[in-house]
Amino acid sequence: MGLRKRQQARTEGAKPAPRVALLIESSRSYGRALLHGIIRYQHEHSPWEIVFQPQGLGEIEADWLRCWQGDGILVRAETPRVAQAVLRSGLPAVELRFRMLDLRLPAIGVDTQATARLALDHLWERGLRSFGFYGLPPRENYWFDYRGECFERQVHQRGGQCSVFRTRRSRRRPSGLPPDATEIAAWVRSLPQPVGIMAANDDCGQHVLAACLRFGLPVPDQIAVIGVDNDELVCELTTPPLSSVAVGAEQVGYAAAALLADLMAGKPAPAQPIFLPPIGVVARQSTDVLASADADLIEVIRFIRNQACQGIRVEEIYPRTTLSPSTLKRRFKQLLGRSPKEEIVRVQLERARELLTRTDLSVSDVALKCGFSEPRRLHVVFHQQVGMTPRMYRKKVRTGEWQL
Repeated sequence: MGLRKRQQARTEGAKPAPRVALLIESSRSYGRALLHGIIRYQHEHSPWEIVFQPQGLGEIEADWLRCWQGDGILVRAETPRVAQAVLRSGLPAVELRFRMLDLRLPAIGVDTQATARLALDHLWERGLRSFGFYGLPPRENYWFDYRGECFERQVHQRGGQCSVFRTRRSRRRPSGLPPDATEIAAWVRSLPQPVGIMAANDDCGQHVLAACLRFGLPVPDQIAVIGVDNDELVCELTTPPLSSVAVGAEQVGYAAAALLADLMAGKPAPAQPIFLPPIGVVARQSTDVLASADADLIEVIRFIRNQACQGIRVEEIYPRTTLSPSTLKRRFKQLLGRSPKEEIVRVQLERARELLTRTDLSVSDVALKCGFSEPRRLHVVFHQQVGMTPRMYRKKVRTGEWQL
C-alpha cells in the first residue's frame, strides 16, 4: 500500500497493516530460520506489509530507508553503514546480529553460555575429559570469542583440560577458502586424546573435520567434533556428518517479531538484550564415541542409547553383561554420574524434547515414539524432570519463552 492509500485508509477509519522491513540474509540456514520464525508470528497474529529482498549477509543495503515510509525494522546489521541507516530512520527496530556491541537498538539472540554448556554436556556424556575449542581469528567475531571463553571456563569448572585455537588471518589465502588444514591438524595432534572439540560454528566444525580427514586423524574414535547452528547442509556435507547444537533461530525470529510488534505499539524497549536458550544437540557420527576402556560398560551404554526409545526396562540390560547389577550401577555412576535407569529416562526425554520442538506430532504419538507405555507416563516424567507438561514445553519453546 502506497503512502497516499495509507493516509486515505487512516482518514476512512481503516487501520492499515504495519509496514516492516526485513534486513535479514536468506543465503544461510540461520537467516532463513529467523525468517521462518517471523512468518510463523505473522500467521498467528495480525499481518504486516513486508519489505524483503533475498540476499547474502554482506549484501544487505539500507540507504533506501531514508525515504521509506515504514513502521518498523528487523535487522541483522553486518556493517556500520547498515546500522547507521537503521538508526537514522528513527523507526522502531530490533537487532539480531550483535556484530556491533555498541549498537543502540533492542536486540535478541541466542544464549552463548547455554550453548557452550549443551556442547560440553554432549561431549562429557561420552566420557571425554580432554577438550579443545576451534574458532575464527581473535576479535573477528565477538560472539565466537565469547563462545570459546564460556566453553573453556565450563570445562575447567568440571576439572577438565581445554586448549583454545583460533585461525590466523592470512592475506595470501583468497577469500572463501578454508584455513590451512596443516595448521589445524597439527593443533589437533597436540591435544591429549581422546578429545572432544567444540567448533565456534558449523563452518568451523567442517574445517576441523576436513583437516582430520586429509591427515587420517581418527574421528570419532579419538577425536569427537561438535559445531553450532545445526546447518543441515553443512553438517551432512562433512565426513563424518557433524553433530551440532541447534540454537533455535526460528524461535529467535518469532520472539524478535513479537518484540517489534510491542515497540510499534508504543511499549518501552527492554533495558538489556534478550538471550534465548538453544534447543538441544543434534547428534551425528562426528561424536559417536564412548571414551572408556571398560568394554562391558560401553556395550551396555550403547544398548541403552540405541534401544531406550523402544521401551526397554532396566532389567533387560543385565543379561547383556557379566557385571553384577551393583557393579554396573557403580561404574555407570563413575563414568556418567547417573544410574542405568536414569540414563534410559535421559535418552527418552532428549528424544521427546526433539520431537516436541521439531515436529507437530501429538503428545500421545511422541510418548509412543520415545518408549513410554502411555502418554500419562511421559506427562509425569516430563513434569518431574523439566518442570512443565510436554504441551507447555512445546508452546514455550516455539514462542521463545522457554529458558534453560
